[in-house]
Amino acid sequence: MQELAMRLESIVKTFPGVIALENMNFELKAGEIHAICGENGAGKSTLMKVVSGVYEPDTGKIFLFGKEVTIKGPLDALSKGVGIIYQETSLFEAMTVLENLFLGREIVKKAGPFSILDYKAMAAQVEEIFKTLGMTLSPDEKIKHLGMAQKQMVEIAKALTFKSRILILDEPTASLTQQEVDSLFNVIRDLRSKGVSIVYISHRLEEIFTLCDRVTVIRDGRYISTREVSKTNKDELVADMVGRSMDNYYPKTNVEIGGELLSVKGLNCKELLHNIDFNVRKGEILGFAGLAGSGRTELAQALCGFTPIESGDIRLEGKNVRLTSYKQAMQNGLVYVSEDRGKYGVILRMSVKDNIVMPQLDKISRLGVINTIEEYAVAEKMRNEVGIKAPNTNFPVNNLSGGNQQKVSVSKALALNPKLLLLDEPTRGVDVNAKAEIHRIISNMAASGLTIMMISSELPELIGMCDRIYVMKDGTIAGSFNRSEFSQEEILHVALATVA
Repeated sequence: MQELAMRLESIVKTFPGVIALENMNFELKAGEIHAICGENGAGKSTLMKVVSGVYEPDTGKIFLFGKEVTIKGPLDALSKGVGIIYQETSLFEAMTVLENLFLGREIVKKAGPFSILDYKAMAAQVEEIFKTLGMTLSPDEKIKHLGMAQKQMVEIAKALTFKSRILILDEPTASLTQQEVDSLFNVIRDLRSKGVSIVYISHRLEEIFTLCDRVTVIRDGRYISTREVSKTNKDELVADMVGRSMDNYYPKTNVEIGGELLSVKGLNCKELLHNIDFNVRKGEILGFAGLAGSGRTELAQALCGFTPIESGDIRLEGKNVRLTSYKQAMQNGLVYVSEDRGKYGVILRMSVKDNIVMPQLDKISRLGVINTIEEYAVAEKMRNEVGIKAPNTNFPVNNLSGGNQQKVSVSKALALNPKLLLLDEPTRGVDVNAKAEIHRIISNMAASGLTIMMISSELPELIGMCDRIYVMKDGTIAGSFNRSEFSQEEILHVALATVA
């Protein structure tokens, strides 16, 4: 029988008003890649924070390689061979790779009566670990100069400096390109071959089927099932995750498209966007496809006043507009939901209510005093409509799952009653059931007359939800498709083609 690297037995963890984990069980075999999946709020991240020492369980037992242990904190977990890499990296941007890897436990040597940093010894360890991971990065490079994929690799290297035998990866591919994902998978497989046991948390079911050996599903803080990946399928996993089968991932409502809402001609932004022409009609869901760096986010940000426009004609409801700030954009009915909710979508330490009403405090205040009844009504209405899983609207956003944080970000935008809602990767980091809920909300908003521009890296999502799709490449519009012409292969062909 294969040795167990980790066994969790009857783990219980509660927060005020919330049972996050209820008699949770989990087993990780030595040298396997074991996926954990479930809806947002199912308890995946909480479970891993218990294992990594961030949270102390109320009751239950943790066994590592056959021995019962008590994990007293993150450093204690690392000392016991358990490393975790979160979706959002925890590196210090102004410091070098080497300094981050040994922060707080630097190697020192004696120099007479003094102790000084032994950079040579640290560099030797880094070189050995980088060789294991196939990394060519300079240890002296500052973190702020690295891309997201390189930062992820530094986090993995940091865990290996502790000689981690168990590695937990929490949504590691959320901000990576497909090429970077493929490289990361090769590293993970290589670590497995060297005996490292890996817990892989992801909403992307296709990655689980590509990479993992077994998959455990949890729902509402409870253990549901464990299956061998080779003996299951997407429908079985989704049914376990949501407690029922899901027949319609993209519940698009057919609506009558109205007249032109926004027209853009000859739009140029220095080195970012070149001669952009497009239009969007009332009630339409207009998709923007393209590879990472193609200019989709830059276009949305230019329309909303974040990025200066050098030239071009923008007409909103037939009138020329030039929006030089986001405040102006909101006043004209353009509202943007960022792809990076942690930086631009929500303020994590504030409550659900405070995040939702923040952009419209002037509307619910009189003489500088907030109307708390109206404030509560707005937040509660959006919590119910969008389906935010929180005990109440005073609940801190940083205690919500990533998907529910995304719902707060979307709610904040919808509460402004926009004319044009610009959604940048609206379902990134969101589970399949929450995706369907957000898709339903988007369809309902379009049916009520709201116009939506949707940027997504998931072509099935755009094809399932949009009325038309523009394809961008290198800051230009490379092609467009009506709904009757949608084809994943054709759209990808245009996105990859050389622009004349």
